[in-house]
Amino acid sequence: MKRIIASSLLAASIAAPAAATELAVVGSWSGLPLHKQYEAPFWSETLPAASGGKITVQLTTHNQMGLGVADVFRLLGDGVYDVAMTVSDYAVADAPELEGLDVPLVALTANEALAMVNAARPMVRDIFRTRFNSEVLAIAPYPPQIVFCNHEVSSLADLKGLKIRGSGRMTTKFLEALGAEGVNVAFSEVPGALQRGVVDCAVTGAGSGYNAGWWEVSTHLVTLPLGGWDPVVTAINLDSWKGLDADTQNLIRERIAEDFETPAWASAQNALVNDVACLTGNGTCPYGDARNMKLVEVSDADFAEARRILEQVVLPDWAGRAGAEWAARWNKTVGKTVGVSVPAN
Repeated sequence: MKRIIASSLLAASIAAPAAATELAVVGSWSGLPLHKQYEAPFWSETLPAASGGKITVQLTTHNQMGLGVADVFRLLGDGVYDVAMTVSDYAVADAPELEGLDVPLVALTANEALAMVNAARPMVRDIFRTRFNSEVLAIAPYPPQIVFCNHEVSSLADLKGLKIRGSGRMTTKFLEALGAEGVNVAFSEVPGALQRGVVDCAVTGAGSGYNAGWWEVSTHLVTLPLGGWDPVVTAINLDSWKGLDADTQNLIRERIAEDFETPAWASAQNALVNDVACLTGNGTCPYGDARNMKLVEVSDADFAEARRILEQVVLPDWAGRAGAEWAARWNKTVGKTVGVSVPAN
């Protein structure tokens, strides 16, 4: 597997000068805006230019390579490639404590989500060093993960009894506590699952659903952020990182913060507004043709019930998987920032 992947990354490469550092980079979903607008330009153009040609990049994405999403960081830790980025929730089977980066319903704006991520960064760095032999370089957002339904819904209570594809383990646990059935379906398979009735609803970002055509097989859009913000972690293999000199490390950190992470976060809130407009026709769609999904407004009572489930069911369940030490650390950092606490066992 290592040989096959390494060969596919480097087959088209032109030999770089001896002094150059060549990085094999695996990006997130190739068809989504985060990759097209930020990841690809940064790795293909911005960083090589900023280095004066001392850094060259061979860029692909995990879906172009046919990698399972759960394998992205495992293979990164093994040194199959140098840099990788994907949704943190894809890696929680190997690192349940990582679920604390993406807690649903606690950040309703991009600024709140960024504050939550900043509070979690030291935890995330430790997790990646320990679990995936890698150094975290950046954490960027997808827009809030909301609910697409091919079923009549008008409130949170209407999700009870439905089959719903979650966007992560916490989201699935929340749906089950609500009385829905959590169904595991890959992102690329969701349109067919909605069309065939395998699922009634599915959770993803508004922009992701728009770009992937979920509006063709769903009718109602519930904007309660049941799936959090689906943070995408960018990390570099620790051995590759240690092999770089201090000036190169500093250049990568500075440029990725300024030219990738900051603009990605700056666009996140407007992206949600624009994406909802494109899906529902409520407002101006800047990306193309607006669709006509029915927008389901979330009531104060719905939100209060969702937060009750989060605090009384979802977070204690996560603490049981992650362990008391990680739960306590989360309370002192992320929990303190968002005003939520994991109950003591």
